[in-house]
Amino acid sequence: MVPFADIVVEKTGHVALIEIRRPPNNFFDIALIQEIAGAVEALDEDSDCRVTVLAAQGKAFCAGANFGDGSQLDREGQRPGERDRMVQHLYVEGLRLFRIKKPIIAAVHGAAVGGGLGLAMVADFRVTCPEARFSANFTRLGFHPGFGLTVTLPEVIGPTKAALMLYTSRRVPGDEAHAMGLADVLVPQHEVRAAAMRLANEIGENAPLGLIATRATMRGDLADRVRKATEHELSQQTWLRKTDDFKEGVKAMAERRLPKFSGR
Repeated sequence: MVPFADIVVEKTGHVALIEIRRPPNNFFDIALIQEIAGAVEALDEDSDCRVTVLAAQGKAFCAGANFGDGSQLDREGQRPGERDRMVQHLYVEGLRLFRIKKPIIAAVHGAAVGGGLGLAMVADFRVTCPEARFSANFTRLGFHPGFGLTVTLPEVIGPTKAALMLYTSRRVPGDEAHAMGLADVLVPQHEVRAAAMRLANEIGENAPLGLIATRATMRGDLADRVRKATEHELSQQTWLRKTDDFKEGVKAMAERRLPKFSGR
């Protein structure tokens, strides 16, 4: 496997560990998603690998996109260089993760915010701790959810709880996330990665072809539904990026205050 800039891949037996290395916040962008997608696709072709654990260095699992204080956003709400790479390519890269054949477990030891929550929701299972925070903070930014969260959140916790998270942008602690079914295993923070590896090893003990076939049945047409959802999410994000509310949301987030939205 070729070297990566922002991730490291290690294999132990039938389990692969992908570690995001952009500490402390592990901010989310197209380059990171491309690397993770490339790694899991390569592991899909590795007959000895049966399960992947996705973990991260630093204090956050993935703190979402880094908009800074908003001062460098252009009139279209794009960050420097973002227009050249085109935002929709991020969702094209992200969709690759939903088409993986083998199970993924997310070891969420810290914040999973915005696109970082979307990344955590790619996984089949999430292992977490009370200190972690799960947040779909898009409406607090004057924005629309992305990365297929309008499909993946309702799929896991039901439409009402998903709507509550999406409408309020609240930060859900790990123990509450576990209680509502957003996370599957709750352990002390220092045990998150080890617990994820234990679950991965338990899965990896099973017949690989049967595991792949069973997962394909359980996931069904999820990838196709995410593709359709991200097309709509992108259209909504594109026009909302141009609004005053988006710029105010980003500025308020940087200044750690409540935004003063105007509806424009």
